[in-house]
Amino acid sequence: MPGLLAGKQVLITGVLTDSSIAFHAAKVAQQQGARVVLTGYGRLSLVRRIANRLPDPPPVIELDVTDQTMLDDLAPRLRDHVDRLDGVLHSIAYAPPSCLGEGFLDAPWPDVATAVEVSAYSLKSLAVACRPLMPAGGSIVGVDFDAGVSWPGYNWMGVAKAALESTTRYLARELGPGGIRVNLVAAGPLRTVAARSIGGPDDLETAWRDRAPLGWDTTDPEPVGRTLCALLSDWLPATTGAILHADGGFHSTGR
Repeated sequence: MPGLLAGKQVLITGVLTDSSIAFHAAKVAQQQGARVVLTGYGRLSLVRRIANRLPDPPPVIELDVTDQTMLDDLAPRLRDHVDRLDGVLHSIAYAPPSCLGEGFLDAPWPDVATAVEVSAYSLKSLAVACRPLMPAGGSIVGVDFDAGVSWPGYNWMGVAKAALESTTRYLARELGPGGIRVNLVAAGPLRTVAARSIGGPDDLETAWRDRAPLGWDTTDPEPVGRTLCALLSDWLPATTGAILHADGGFHSTGR
C-alpha cells in the first residue's frame, strides 16, 4: 500500500540529534515514501552522522538561513538531489542566552533581533528560496510552540514564535495563489536540545502530564513528526494559514 508521502520530495531543516522533532519527521516521511533532503548549519559532520541513523541516509546540504548568498544558491544546490520540492519543513529556532530564562526586560535589541530573524523571518526566507522548486504548489510546514500566552522562561523566544505565527498567515495569503500551503504544528514540550535552554521545563512537563486529555510523553517526538508529515501530504488540501496542535490536547483545557 503506498505511503502517505509516496513519490514526494521533501526538504527538512533542523535535524541536529535523533531526539529532535525534525529527525522524527524525516524518519516518518521516509517510512511514508518520501525522498528527503536535509539541511544543516555549523555542525554538518554531526548532522551527517545523525542522518545515517535514518532508514535511508539522505543527502545533507549546508544552509544558514541568515546568509542571503546561501539562500540564493539553495535551489540550484537542491537540484543536485531533487527535480522539485513537494514539501518543506521549517524546524529552525534560536535565541541568544539573554533572551531566555530570567530578565525579559534586560535583553538587548541585537539579541532580540537575532531571535526574531532566525526563528521567524527565516520562514519567509526559506519559502522564497524554495519557491522556484515548487511551481506546482506544495506544503510548507513550521514547528511552533503556542505563542498565545507567556511561558515561564520562554521570554523573547515566545515573542519570536508569535512573529512566526503571524508570518505563517501572511505567507499563506501570498503563496496560496500558487498552490502552496503554509501551516504550523504547535508541539507540546519535548526533551530536545532546544528545550534545554528554556527555564522551568520541569513545571511545563508536569503541567502537560497532569492536564493533557490524551496524556503527553516528553520523550517521544514521533507524534509531532507524524502530524508534520500529515500536513506535508496532500490530505489537507484546503488547509493553510493554520496552527495544528500536537500537544495531547493541552491547549484546549485552559490555563
